[in-house]
This record gives sequence, C-alpha cells and structure tokens, in this order.
Amino acid sequence: MADAPKPMKFEERLAPVARAIRTSQIWKSIFRHGYQDTPRNRSLMILSNVFFHIHAVKVRPAALPFRYTWRMGELSFYLFLVLTVTGILLMFYYRPTVEHAYWDMKDLAYVVPFGRLLRNMHRWSAHVMVLFVMFHMISVFYRSAYKPPREYNWVIGVILLLITFLLSFTGYLLPWDQLAIWAVTVGTNMAANTPILGSEGPLAIVGPDMDARFVLLGSKIVGQAGLLRFYVLHCVLLPVAFLMFIAVHFWRIRKDDFSAVPVPPKEERAKGVQPEEWHKQHPEVLQEKVFTWPHLVSRQFVSAVVLTMVLVGWSLLANAPLEELANPNLTPNPSKAPWYFVGLQELLVYFDPWIAGVVFPTLIIMGLMAIPYVDPNPRGVGYYNFRERRFAVSMFTVGVVLWFGLIFIGYYMRGPGWELYMPWEAWNHHRPPSSTAGLRNTPNWFGFLLLAGYGALGMGLPKLLFKDFYKKLGPVRYGVVMFFVLAMFFVPVKVILRNFFDIKYLISLPAWSLNI
Repeated sequence: MADAPKPMKFEERLAPVARAIRTSQIWKSIFRHGYQDTPRNRSLMILSNVFFHIHAVKVRPAALPFRYTWRMGELSFYLFLVLTVTGILLMFYYRPTVEHAYWDMKDLAYVVPFGRLLRNMHRWSAHVMVLFVMFHMISVFYRSAYKPPREYNWVIGVILLLITFLLSFTGYLLPWDQLAIWAVTVGTNMAANTPILGSEGPLAIVGPDMDARFVLLGSKIVGQAGLLRFYVLHCVLLPVAFLMFIAVHFWRIRKDDFSAVPVPPKEERAKGVQPEEWHKQHPEVLQEKVFTWPHLVSRQFVSAVVLTMVLVGWSLLANAPLEELANPNLTPNPSKAPWYFVGLQELLVYFDPWIAGVVFPTLIIMGLMAIPYVDPNPRGVGYYNFRERRFAVSMFTVGVVLWFGLIFIGYYMRGPGWELYMPWEAWNHHRPPSSTAGLRNTPNWFGFLLLAGYGALGMGLPKLLFKDFYKKLGPVRYGVVMFFVLAMFFVPVKVILRNFFDIKYLISLPAWSLNI
C-alpha cells in the first residue's frame, strides 16, 4: 500500500503565488533586481533594520506557533503605535478646555472627514490594549517566563501594565461628557482616601486643597484644571514614560533571550518525561533555531494585519460612546469607573475607600512585582506547565478569576443605587434600595481577635501541613507569599461575612477613618 502524501506546509502552498507575483510585469517595473534568499541576507534583514534589530537573528521553532504567546506582547505594542498615530491626528481637532472639548467631539463625529472612524479606532484600540497587556502578563506567568534571568523584565512589564491603565484612565476624561466626568470623579475620589496624603483617608495630615486628589485635578472638583492635567499626562508624560520602559523591556528580551523551549513528543509526555530531563537527554533540540526573517516576522505582520482589519470593522460598526455634555451638578445613577477599575469600585461595597481604592491596588502591584523573587521553582520555563507548579499556578489563577469576576459584577450586575441585578434584568430606577439596617459591626476587641486568628492560622497551618513547601521557600519567602495569599483571600472572606452574616466591619474606628 502506497504511503499517503504528506500535507503541504503553509510556505509551500504560498510559493506558487509568490513566484507569480515576483515574475509579473508590475513587480519587475518596480523592483529592477531580485533579492537573493541566503542565510546572510536573512541575517542582515534583522541586523540592519532599525525596527527588526530588537529581534535575535534566529529563534527556536517553539516560539513560532500562535498559541505559544498568542502574540499578545507584540500586538500590545502595535496597539500603542495605532493609538499614537490616531491620537496625534485627533490632537489637530481637539482643544482641552471645558468650553470646547465636548463640541470638538461632536465635530469629529459630524464635521471632520473620517473623524468618527478616527475617534472610534482610538477608543476601541485603547480598550483592547488594556485587555491585551493583561493577557500578555497572564501568558508570561503561565509560561514561567519571569524566572531567572528574566525577573527584572517581569517587573518592567508590571510597570508597563500600570502605565497602560493610567494612559487609558487619563484619556477617559477628554471627551468631557457625563460618562467621562463621573467615571473620573469616582476614580479620583479614591485618591482622596489615601492614608496620610488623602484628606478623607485615615491619619490624614493634609486638607482637601492639597491632598492626593487635588494634585491629580488641580482643584477640589473635576474641572478645567483637571482636564488640562489629564490632557498633558495622556499626551506627553505617560507616553514618554511608556516608551522609556518599553525600550528597556525590549532590550532585556533581546539580552535575556526568548524563553520558548521545545517540549517532548506526545509519546514521551505520555510516559511522564518532563522537558528539563528531555533537554538533558537531547541537548541538540535547544540548539535548533530558524531565521527570524521571514518565519517570525511574517507571523507578526499577519497578526497585525488581522487585528487592524478587526479594529477597522469594529470602528465602522460600533461608535465610541458620547453622552450629554458634562454636568457636575447632575450625577448619573449609577456612576461607574472605567471598566478596568470597576472591580475596585465593587470592593467599596465591602471595604472602606482607602482599602478598596488604595491599599488593594498597591498590594496587587507589589505582589505581581514580587512573584519572580519568591518563586524558587526552576521548572516550567518556556512552556505551559501546571503539574510542576501547582501552588503558583493555582494562586495566580484564583487572583485572575477574582479580578475579572469583580469587574464582571461591577460592570454588568450593578444598576441604579449600586443595586445587584442579573445581566438580563432591566434596571428599575424606582426600586427601593436594599436595607443596610441589619448590618452590624463586630466589637473591636473581637474583630482584632478574628483578624489575628486569620493571620496566625493562615501563616501557621501551611507551615505545619506542608513542611516541604516551607523548606523550599524559606522563612522570608514563605512570609511574603503567605501575606499576599491571605490578603487576596480576605476579599472573598469579607464578601461572605457581609452577605451571609450581615457583618459590615470587623474593626471600626470612625475617629481615625479606620474601618476594616
């Protein structure tokens, strides 16, 4: 029986098309001589190009499949470039004053040729970039690409994630409509609850005319000064900061090498062979590489083209929201922060503003930055692996699910009066608010005991039950890891206490603005 013919590779299928294009009269009229496809020229395409030289000349084949990185990092930077181009074009038609900003948005929609498409592209690209940067971070974690020697580059990535959030948040105010002014009002009000530096936070040492919110807005309310500050931050300071950190990020990727490694064949994996052992038995597989040009660059180009087509189609079909002219005296019900911060707003149901809006975001950023330095497990670098990283992957997944779960509840399930609605329910502005009369605070001494018991059990039990886990981490790493784990699980604990036991605060010290 004759052997079945092998399926043709993608490059082999495109070869006749490419040959027909290169031999056409149009092609020959533009390009007078051919391009010799040699290893040297493939190398020069990377080394002599100002944009491509951030890549290595060769990469491992494991880095090529779309499912490895999902192209999230590359597409995130591409979206930044799209936002830069569309943002510069929008600046020609926008004036950052309360008298003109809203009407400039109207002109873009109805007067400026392609103005609506331009604004839609900018708006939707910003939202997609926030999402892609988060997905990129998640992908990097699951591939253990933050482990030595890439710890510092992970920290740079966390900073870039924070700058991405701030870029989107500062741009939220610029349309100067009701959605913009009240979303920013909700966000900046959290800054007023900053401990010590916020006029409404615990241990406040400053008044409302010089606290953290005033620094952001240049005023006690969202007005002309705040619009101008957000405009400068959005168009100058934050993009410059992003470019500085992304340059370091790319440079470290180039110096630290790409993390992708080949994995054993299915037959070997079925026998339980781990990639690290397989690499020791077959060291030649780590040396196998292909030229970045055209193998990786072509895939990046196709991904960017597809994303551009999706964004253009989305921008043609869906308009960026623009509500009524901003009115500081008319509060919409409900007033929501931007979707990526609405999870923090949802936490206001269960925590004081200084905890929900300041402490938890700080802990999230610090916890993410600490990950490479508290994870001593050397396994899993360059491939998706759960079996060898059960604790790390489980805790990170819980955090991701908790984050997106809070966003979903706040964005889709909160209606007027911040009442809870099912996503398919219609909002009722005349619905009586849920009674909070039954909520109670525990006595402070009992609350202190509960918190102390939660911390003691959380720190002590894993140490007793999983001695090998404690031994691998050591006392310092173990303490840091369990601190962040307990802080994360305190959120669902507080949700349970409020919804099932009617407990609002464990500790309440109103004179100090300290309620937990």
